[in-house]
Amino acid sequence: MPYPGPSHAPEGQAGSAEALPSWDLGDLYSGPDSPGVAADLARAEKDAKDFAARHAGRLATISGAELGAAIREFERIEERLGRLVSYAQLLFSTDSTNPEYGRFYQTINERVTAISSHLIFFGLELNRLKEPVLEAKLADPAADHFRPWLRDLRVFRPHQLDDALEKLFHEKEVTGHSAWSRLFDETIAGVRIPIAGEELTMSAALNQLSDRDRAAREAAAHAIGEALAGDIRLFSLIINTIAKDKEIADSWHHYPRPASYRNRANMVEDEVVEALTTAVRADYPRLAHRYYTLKAKWLGLPRLQHWDRNAPLPEDDDRRIGWPEARQRVLGAYGAFSPELAEIGGRFFASPWIDAALRPGKASGAFAHPTVPSAHPYVLLNYHGKTRDVMTLAHELGHGVHQVLAGGQGYLLSGTPLTLAETASVFGEMLTFQSLLKDTADERSRRIMLAAKVEDMLNTVVRQIAFYRFETLLHDERRSGEILPQRIGEIWLSVQSESLGPAFEFAPEYANFWAYVPHFIHTPFYVYAYAFGDCLVNALYAVYRDGHPGFQAKYLDMLRAGGAKRHRELLAPFGLDASDPAFWKRGLDVIAGFIDELERMPGAGPS
Repeated sequence: MPYPGPSHAPEGQAGSAEALPSWDLGDLYSGPDSPGVAADLARAEKDAKDFAARHAGRLATISGAELGAAIREFERIEERLGRLVSYAQLLFSTDSTNPEYGRFYQTINERVTAISSHLIFFGLELNRLKEPVLEAKLADPAADHFRPWLRDLRVFRPHQLDDALEKLFHEKEVTGHSAWSRLFDETIAGVRIPIAGEELTMSAALNQLSDRDRAAREAAAHAIGEALAGDIRLFSLIINTIAKDKEIADSWHHYPRPASYRNRANMVEDEVVEALTTAVRADYPRLAHRYYTLKAKWLGLPRLQHWDRNAPLPEDDDRRIGWPEARQRVLGAYGAFSPELAEIGGRFFASPWIDAALRPGKASGAFAHPTVPSAHPYVLLNYHGKTRDVMTLAHELGHGVHQVLAGGQGYLLSGTPLTLAETASVFGEMLTFQSLLKDTADERSRRIMLAAKVEDMLNTVVRQIAFYRFETLLHDERRSGEILPQRIGEIWLSVQSESLGPAFEFAPEYANFWAYVPHFIHTPFYVYAYAFGDCLVNALYAVYRDGHPGFQAKYLDMLRAGGAKRHRELLAPFGLDASDPAFWKRGLDVIAGFIDELERMPGAGPS
């Protein structure tokens, strides 16, 4: 999953001659023209049609054993389709400016959508079964194995339309949201920004906002703002269209709020998300406002501009960390916690499962893609050699390890809701950070590390909740009509001002900076999952630090569960409950505690 770092772990130009790994997708297919691609498409289409012919309209009358066998068959077809889609997505992410990759990606999406339309009946018909009928079938162990999948499927039961309408929504996806997402990706990937005599990609330019030289940061900020302004009408059209498309789908499916579908998909209640967002917004002054006031003092500035948000501290030498050292740091921290965790993480380095090289056209940001259990996950990041890149590696490797462990559940049960999918990634970051902090003796270095960690946590919690607030306000207002680019910028600036606080003033071009954030386009209302995961891990790590008996074994069991359990079941062995308001405060207290320590340190700012 993407990592919400300060510059979205951006892509850029190679900073050194160091060889960085690139992945090999051959474990999925040897190439777009591979005979395996055509064979899997043909096999999946035949199997899907046969499956529909044998089962459509008959689920109410089959036995529990027959239902279990049918779900197994459905799972096999879905996994074959998942392999095809994973390969197309990963290939496209290596160079989204390559027209052949774009064509292949779209072709696979269209073919898979058409094939899977034959399978739509299955979930719809299962949801029409009355509870006593379904429970009688689940008495058979073959069917009962899939109880968690059926449980999650039936969350959408109140929002289900008739089969023909659901099929229409499904088939139009390739010309709706998916098409607009592709347009966004190709537009962002094609942008070139002139900075200091170079033509940089958007993500490489964003990386300049962490430069030590304030003049360089400011120049990059203005150049990015100008580039975004040049395409702001297009970006505004894209987000307006996606918001309207979502409103139409939500209205037909009777979702009460724009975020409700995402919450259902995350298997988390609207009230829990509301409690999280309320707690974080109430703590803006205790967290972001307080920290950035400190940072302004450290930088000797009366006010911060947006290009100062990720500036290194004056005494931070920001030395480049080579790839071998990054590998050692992350795996060492994982191994100190659990040898099994490190062993699984080591597989990603021993095999070509990581793409860290810097290339024009490569997807910005970072993610871990689970692909399918019969293969293995792949990790993408853009490695510049900064400490934050090491944290990004720790984050995405956590996702990868989680996906490997959960893969034992099988295709239908291995997928983890976004809120819980961030657990292993953020926990991996925390392990790496605490390991580095433990080995840091001098106070100057400790302050640099603590400040960097606080900034990452603010980016993960405060910034993502501000993003969520932006989406909420935008989608609510879009229901009254199309929103002009200027108004979108006003909404963006209002949530940034609220979250970052009085230490900041914002240059006019910052009103357009919403436009580079891919989460708003690809997965509306995704972003709060980061804050959920970070606060959850803060509480979880506190339990570990306090010496909870058998913590490591319980933690690995939690990861192995994949999507088979909900957050209440997963957290119960650790004595935690996300529905308790004190749970969120416990997580936010960890961030506040780091800021407390920074405030107590001598030399917290110039006299």
